[in-house]
Amino acid sequence: MRRDAQAVVLLLLGGGLIRLVVTGDYLNYVKPYAFWLVLPAGIILVAVAAVTSWESWKGRGEAHGECHPDGHDRPKVAWLLLAPVVGMLLVAPDALGSFEAQRTGTAVGAEENRSTYPELPDDVDPVPLTLLDYAARAVFDEGRTLEGHRIQLRGFILYNGDEPQLARMIVACCAADARPVKIGFDGGAPADLEPDQWVEVVGVYSPEQGRDEINGELVPYIEVESVTNISSPDNEYQ
Repeated sequence: MRRDAQAVVLLLLGGGLIRLVVTGDYLNYVKPYAFWLVLPAGIILVAVAAVTSWESWKGRGEAHGECHPDGHDRPKVAWLLLAPVVGMLLVAPDALGSFEAQRTGTAVGAEENRSTYPELPDDVDPVPLTLLDYAARAVFDEGRTLEGHRIQLRGFILYNGDEPQLARMIVACCAADARPVKIGFDGGAPADLEPDQWVEVVGVYSPEQGRDEINGELVPYIEVESVTNISSPDNEYQ
């Protein structure tokens, strides 16, 4: 690959990273703290592209009239670097949703267990909780800190057979390690819920539990009072 071509690839790659940060699409791949890694990486790549382009232009001027093999014996596989560039600029995928969640076991397992859970505030109604917090309290604390409170949960819809569930993907680092938290509906849910539809569920703790058919872990339920369609959040992972 010639040096001027290298500069173009570096420019596109760096520009693609910067675009992901500006649009917020980087959150479909990594956790928010990675902002301080992705943006500098993009800026550095653009700077290297500029330097490479300058050196290529300068070298071409100095070698005018001479024949050099520069670039002709370098591996063409380097052009494969354009693949992620095209992905970032043209067909960047959405955040992981129901398709992946249906095929992955719930993240609520023994490793989430702990001895105590903070009491929920009495002056907030309903109390907003993450799906992981609700599930951990329901499974490992047997709902003791949930009882007597109306709870608000937000996530997307997936289907376990004919049964709708509320889910949200959690990540430790990036989308590659994403796993879902799943909550079942006790008391029924609207019949027109679509997979990947984002909803806000308000309800109370239900002692009902099921088993995830993928990994056999417990899936807690919430007794539903209302289900409201909402827009997907900027950061769909937890």
